[in-house]
Amino acid sequence: MTLRRAATAAAAGGALLLAGCSSGFGSNTSESQDGGGKQSLTVMIGSSGDNETNAVKKATAAWGRKTGNTVKVIAAQNLDQQLGQALAGGKPPDVFYVGSGVFANYAKGKSLYAYGDQLPDKDDFSSSLRTAFTYDKKFTCAPKDSSTLALAVNTALWKKAGLTPADYPKSWDDLEKVAKKLTTKKVTGLVVDSSYNELGAFLRQSGGWITNAGQSAVTADSPANVTALTFVKKMLTEGALKFPKQVDTGWGGEALGTQKAAMTIEGNWLTGAMSSDYPHVGYQVVPLPQGPAGKGTLSFSTCWGIANKSAHHAAAVSLVKSLTTVDQQLSFSNSIGVLPSRDSAVAAFRKQHPGSAAFADGTAYAQGPVTVPGFTKVLAQFDSDLSQLSSSDPKKILSDLQTNGDQVLKNGG
Repeated sequence: MTLRRAATAAAAGGALLLAGCSSGFGSNTSESQDGGGKQSLTVMIGSSGDNETNAVKKATAAWGRKTGNTVKVIAAQNLDQQLGQALAGGKPPDVFYVGSGVFANYAKGKSLYAYGDQLPDKDDFSSSLRTAFTYDKKFTCAPKDSSTLALAVNTALWKKAGLTPADYPKSWDDLEKVAKKLTTKKVTGLVVDSSYNELGAFLRQSGGWITNAGQSAVTADSPANVTALTFVKKMLTEGALKFPKQVDTGWGGEALGTQKAAMTIEGNWLTGAMSSDYPHVGYQVVPLPQGPAGKGTLSFSTCWGIANKSAHHAAAVSLVKSLTTVDQQLSFSNSIGVLPSRDSAVAAFRKQHPGSAAFADGTAYAQGPVTVPGFTKVLAQFDSDLSQLSSSDPKKILSDLQTNGDQVLKNGG
């Protein structure tokens, strides 16, 4: 949930960063102190809670004991804002979380030290995530974990409606059919967030997306995308699909947990929330239904950024290497609930967490986020338009997205 919502807040941090660049911030030079004595590093994270903060503290402390260095972990209250201010002020933390939504802004501002090619087995990181954190043809920072989307089904409501596991939807037609069957006066068949971070999965299943593969052209107004949003609008009109606000909830997981939704589309952050907030609600996670073009899901990630102005590049890279080993990623997965970003670690995760197999399997065909510099405002407007989809023309929404996106590319981000 934090990954998804972080995408909508990225613009603020990016604006602070780019403002800082205009005053000389972000040069490629660094006064390295890596060669002498013990070093003290600062790590800034955007934490989902005590479990995540403690897990990072434990992992960095272990590296510190092994190397003789020390690490201070700061759990930011507002990561984008605090990190943006620190970078613009020229005194950034050495290592920090960088969300995929704001990555390109930071990379364009030359605030990130590109170290990806220094990592052993760098090709073991998911190809879509490597692409998400590559800028100017340089693998800039290591993805720390991954999340994909899947369909979560309330098993009690499913059974009450006379449905069995054989009825889990395999196609859009199946999804519409069961959503209508599950909808009652008190329950909505499918509750999905109105953001492109969820509805974008339908674009991929239809064979479309917001940009081309190289992110060099906007492809928003394609017939495939129109087909996708027209289908979503149809379900909204039928009342078989609603947005969280329409059922007085904050997100799909809350709608599922409070049994106001029989199904939702969310990422693997759902598992931790259901365990802590709704432990008595049974649910099953299954792959998203296929669309006209086949399978489609989205992936989200955060990378371990290293500040260009850090005086501890070598030590910071050493720390990141320790934080992204297979064993450490699996440890983070167990404590936080995220998917590993390494392909080899995902295979082990799948065996350890069979209930999350649909999330793990999705990494093989997931679409990564749009990481074009300056695109955050475009996507924020797209989200705003999607929230009004039930009373809007899908072609108009996508045409506006095309126009706004083209303008950003034309101006170079």
